[in-house]
Amino acid sequence: MNNAAGNHPLIDAVMRFLSEDAEYLFYLAVIVYWFTRKRENRKMVALALASACLAFGIGTILSHLFYRDRPFVTHQVHQMIEHAANASFPSGHSIGSFVIAFSIFLFRKKDGICWMLLAALIAFSRIWNGVHYPGDFLSGAILGILASVMVYQLFTKVAWPRKCLSGAINLYESVEFRIWRKS
Repeated sequence: MNNAAGNHPLIDAVMRFLSEDAEYLFYLAVIVYWFTRKRENRKMVALALASACLAFGIGTILSHLFYRDRPFVTHQVHQMIEHAANASFPSGHSIGSFVIAFSIFLFRKKDGICWMLLAALIAFSRIWNGVHYPGDFLSGAILGILASVMVYQLFTKVAWPRKCLSGAINLYESVEFRIWRKS
């Protein structure tokens, strides 16, 4: 996948954007969904953030247990973006994009499919740009999706986490509605 890098200026530019900047679209989405002021969107955002904490925590442990150098450290690759020579496995970009994309998918199927596609493009771009192996992307995607499913199941099937989340959102909204009235 990395062999074509450096030979197609337009594709290289798109891949560079996907690797370095597209993750900010996910951050923006979380903010926009939250401030739509719809309760279901706020639950979705809260579960996405909880899922991200779980997924990144597990990913950090895995990166220490199964350390693997990045492709540009051990192989001759076309490295198209700058990156530290730290652990390659699992891909943090894949974890982050897939955990948010799948959390959205669990609540909003059509939106979620679009976000999953963007997550896959981001993950692919990391391989294209020579900073990850395909297994890094796949493990990050699986970890993000599994964390999303586990947190979603916990908050939809078990009463006390659901009540805690509802209470936290109620508290937040009681403050927010005093500052910014709902029209």
